[in-house]
Amino acid sequence: MREGIHPAYGPVVFRDRAANHAFLTGSTMTSEKTIDWEDGNTYPVVDVEISNVSHPFYTGTARVLDTAGRVERFERRFGRRGEQRGER
Repeated sequence: MREGIHPAYGPVVFRDRAANHAFLTGSTMTSEKTIDWEDGNTYPVVDVEISNVSHPFYTGTARVLDTAGRVERFERRFGRRGEQRGER
């Protein structure tokens, strides 16, 4: 790797404010804000809007769309493709 072209990589705390959850990981992101972590050290903290703790897909609260029902309703309303020309 070439020297001097890559951002500094180090420990950063990502905090999900919606779920009141934080985790320490390595990242190239930086922040002016800091937090005192469980291990007694101070790390930069990045606030995020959503994480695996608050995202509906991971929490099991995701809604499943009924795409088959929507297609059937559309076909009933407007007909299948090709029916106008006498094809099936």
